[in-house]
Amino acid sequence: HGKKVLRFADSMVMSTYLVAFIVGRLEATPPVFVGKTPVRLWTVPGKQSLTAFGHEIAVASLTFFEGYYGIPYPGDKLDLLAIPDFASGAMENLGAITFRETALLVDPQRGTHGELERVADVVAHENAHMWFGDLVTMSWWNGLWLNEAFATFMEMLAVDAWKPEWKRWDTFSVSRAAAFSVDGLQSTRPIEYPVRAPKDADAMFDVLTYEKGASVLRMLEQHIGPNVFRDGVRDYLHRHAYGNADTTDLWVSLGQAARQPVPDLMNGWIFQPGFPLVTADLDGPSTLVLSQQRFTYLPDPSGSAQSWHIPIRLRIGIGDRTEERQVLLTDRALRVSLPAGTTHVLVNQGGHGFYRVRYSPTLMKQVIDAGLNTLAPIERFNLVGDLWATTLSGLTPLSDYLQLTTHFTHERDKNVWAVLLDSFGFLNRLVTPHERPALEATVRSLVTPMVQRLGWTPAAGEHDLIRQLRGELIGALGKLGNDPATQHQAVEQYDRYRRDPSSVDPNLLPAIVAILAHTGDEARYETFVERARTATTPQEERRYLFSLAGFQSPALLARTLARTITGDTRTQDAPFVVSAVLGNVVGRHQAWDFVKTNWSEMDRLFPKQGLRRMCGGIVCLATPEWEQDVRGFFSSRNIDLGGKTLEQYLEQLRIAVLVRSRELPALRTHLQA
Repeated sequence: HGKKVLRFADSMVMSTYLVAFIVGRLEATPPVFVGKTPVRLWTVPGKQSLTAFGHEIAVASLTFFEGYYGIPYPGDKLDLLAIPDFASGAMENLGAITFRETALLVDPQRGTHGELERVADVVAHENAHMWFGDLVTMSWWNGLWLNEAFATFMEMLAVDAWKPEWKRWDTFSVSRAAAFSVDGLQSTRPIEYPVRAPKDADAMFDVLTYEKGASVLRMLEQHIGPNVFRDGVRDYLHRHAYGNADTTDLWVSLGQAARQPVPDLMNGWIFQPGFPLVTADLDGPSTLVLSQQRFTYLPDPSGSAQSWHIPIRLRIGIGDRTEERQVLLTDRALRVSLPAGTTHVLVNQGGHGFYRVRYSPTLMKQVIDAGLNTLAPIERFNLVGDLWATTLSGLTPLSDYLQLTTHFTHERDKNVWAVLLDSFGFLNRLVTPHERPALEATVRSLVTPMVQRLGWTPAAGEHDLIRQLRGELIGALGKLGNDPATQHQAVEQYDRYRRDPSSVDPNLLPAIVAILAHTGDEARYETFVERARTATTPQEERRYLFSLAGFQSPALLARTLARTITGDTRTQDAPFVVSAVLGNVVGRHQAWDFVKTNWSEMDRLFPKQGLRRMCGGIVCLATPEWEQDVRGFFSSRNIDLGGKTLEQYLEQLRIAVLVRSRELPALRTHLQA
C-alpha cells in the first residue's frame, strides 16, 4: 500500500563498482545537450544558484573528450550530483557522478582562482573516466593507477583547452612536486604493484597513483608527440570498449602508434619505486656528462643500482641563440658533445621530465648568469625545487639554497613562489621560538618587494594568476613573515569586505581570513565559528572552518580540536582540521596530545581515508623527542593505515629531524647575519 514501482531502463554494460543509486531530496538544473546527451547538475534544495560554473566545464570537457577520444559519450544521460557529506572528492559512477559540494558547486563571482580551478579539475577528471575507466575498465585493481593517472592527465588537457590562460600545465608542476616528495622516500612503492586484499587497493589512492602516474604519462606524451599519443589512446579505447584491459594493452597501442618500444621506456617508471636524479657536469669545455642514480632523501644503504630510460630535453645557449636537443639516457652516464661557444645548458627543457636535476657549481652559475628571466616559469620552478630537494637530502648546503632564493624577489609566477614559501614553512617548523623572529625577518625581506609592487588592489584586466599570487604572498607576509603592517591592513580590508563584499578581490579573502585567525582573540574566534555555520557557499564554509586551526591561543585551539569529535564538524572535514592544527607550529604539541588521547574515538568516527590523511600531520613534529613519542605511539597501538602510508609519514618525520640537526647551525648563522 502506498508503494511506488520504479522500472529502470537497461543500462549499458558496465563494471559493478560503477553502479549507483542516489536517493534524497535533490533538484536538477535544466539539461544542456552535448550531442544527444542531456547534462544536468543536482543539488540539495537551495543550492541551484551555485551550479552554473560546474555545468559549463561539464559540458566543455564532455565535448572535448568526445573529440579527443574519437568516441561519442557511451551513456545516454550524464548527471553530476553534489552530496553534502562525502568521504571522497568525487566518484565516477557511470552517468551519475557524485561529488562533495566543494568540488562541484561554486559562485564564480566569489570563488578564488584556486577554488574555481578545483571544480574544473574534478569535473573534467570524472568526465574523463566515462571512457577511461568506465567504457574500458582495468582487469584488476593493480591497474587502478592507469585509470586514475590517465583521468588526471586528461583533466589537465581538458581544462587547458577550456581556459588556456590558466596555464594549467604550469600549475601541474606543484602536483608533480608532491609526487616527488613521496617518491624520494625509501618507503615509496612502484606505481603498479600486486593487489591481493582490498586494503592493498585502499592505499593506492595516493599521490603516486594520481600525480606520479599523470606525470610519467605527460613525459611519454611529450616524448612521442601529442598526436601520436592521442592516436594510441584512441586505438586502445576502440579495441577494449565495453571490456577490461591492463597497462600492457595501453603500451601496445601507444607503441604501435609511435613505432617504438614503449614498454622498454615505461616499465622502469611504472614497476620500479623511486625516480632518478640526473647529475649534469662538464668534462672540458665541449662535453656535457649526464649521469643517473636513484634520488633518496635519506642515504640509500643499497647504493641503488636502479636505472631508468630517461627522455631528456636540453636547451643549449650559444651566445644569443639557443638550440634544443633530445637525448635518451639509458645507461649510468651519457656524454653529449656541445657546440663551440656554448655559454649555458638547461637540462629538462620544458619541465616535463619526472626526474630531478643536479648541476655542477659551474653549470649552475652559467644558468643563473644567463638570466633566470630567460627560463620558462616551469623551468624556474624546477630549478628552485630541485635545489631544495638536494638540500633536504644533504647533497647541497642550505646556504647555497638560501643564496638562490635571493634572486627571486621580483618573481611573478605563483608556482615558483609556492616552492619558495613551502621551503620557508618547512624551516619554520625546525627553528626554536627564540630563532623564529629572525626567520620571520628573512621571509619579510624575500616577500615584501613583490607585495609592494602588486599592492592590495588588482589592476583592471589583471591576470587571474597574478590575483592568486597576490593572495598567496600577502598571506605569507602576514603569517610566516608575521608583518604588523600587513596584519593591520588585513583587518581594514576585512571590515571593507564585510560592508561591501564586491570591494575586495575574492583571491585575497583566504589570506585575509587566515591572517585574522593568526592574530585573533576569542571574540574573533566566535565570529568565525558563526561565519562557517552560516556560510552561503561550500568554499566560504571551508575557509572559516579551517581558519579555526590557525589561531595561536591554546584555549581556542583546544576548542577547535574538541569540535572535531563532538559532531560539530562534518566527518569529511574533521580529520583535515586536526591535521591543520598539527601543522600550526604553536598548536602542534596540543594537537598531538589530542590525537593520542582520542585515537579510538577518531578511529570509530572518521572515514578511513580521512584518518589516513590526518596522520600526515605528524611530519610537522620535527624534534627528536616528538619523533620518539610518535614512533612509540604508533607501534604500541599497532596501527595500520594501509599500504606503506605510516612508514612514509615516519620517514618524512625522520628526514625533517635529520635536516634540523644537520642544518640548524648553518641556519642560525644565516639568520644572525
